[in-house]
Amino acid sequence: METWEFGRTLRRWRDRVAPEAVGVQAGRRRRATGLRREELAGLAGISADYLTRLEQGRATAPSAQVVESLARALRLSDTERDLLHRLAGHAAPGPDLVPSRVAPSVQRLLDRLSHTPVVVYDASWTLVLANEPYNALMGETTAWRGLERNAVWRNVARLPSRVVHTPQEQAEHEARLVADLRLTASRYPADRTLRRLIADLTASSPRFAELWDAGTPPPSTDTSRQKTVAHPAVGPITLDCDTLFVALDDLRITVYTAEPGTEDADRLALAIVLGTQSLQL
Repeated sequence: METWEFGRTLRRWRDRVAPEAVGVQAGRRRRATGLRREELAGLAGISADYLTRLEQGRATAPSAQVVESLARALRLSDTERDLLHRLAGHAAPGPDLVPSRVAPSVQRLLDRLSHTPVVVYDASWTLVLANEPYNALMGETTAWRGLERNAVWRNVARLPSRVVHTPQEQAEHEARLVADLRLTASRYPADRTLRRLIADLTASSPRFAELWDAGTPPPSTDTSRQKTVAHPAVGPITLDCDTLFVALDDLRITVYTAEPGTEDADRLALAIVLGTQSLQL
């Protein structure tokens, strides 16, 4: 019963969302009153086929992460979000779990930064969302799954990145991320997903295991610093990189900007256009 009700509820809430309210451009010949399946799937970071199966009751066990992504994409209230979790067979997220919700007030802030590269991580440094300018600057994140979505893993495993670090900067960045994850683990000791993440990182990355066992404090640094991005089409771009913390929801929001009137600002604008123009046609 709940499986069927989950799909029906999801479809009903999808139909009520105006595309413009979530940053989707609605064409003139649009028949759907709300979001199309492929639009909601794109916003939530899942496939349209999987969303179809969820709505039709043929997919019966969406993960809590998928449910949270759908709730965020649909801009659900806290009460509606909790209901969606329960209909999916999950307990509503509580204070003992790492939160990944983006509150409506924070979402409005992100909407105002829709032309600026922005990425949002939860307290475990797992990707919550990345906007289109960020993907244009740093490369697509939409296909990332599992550990690929975790910034700690991507750094300690030295996965390809457009950010240019010296060996010392890379080592300090890794140590800083692991130290922050250790603090997160101390705040959420009952979170099974977080414990599993740490176990997976320890088993798969000797570098992570070394840093985790060392237990050293993170290198002192400001949350505002410059980074150079090696963009394949426009060349190197030196940007201010500011990480903002949302205390209530334990989120990390990183924003990339350039000083107006500089060559870096021109290159950033060109990178964004090149990376998003196909979506604007």
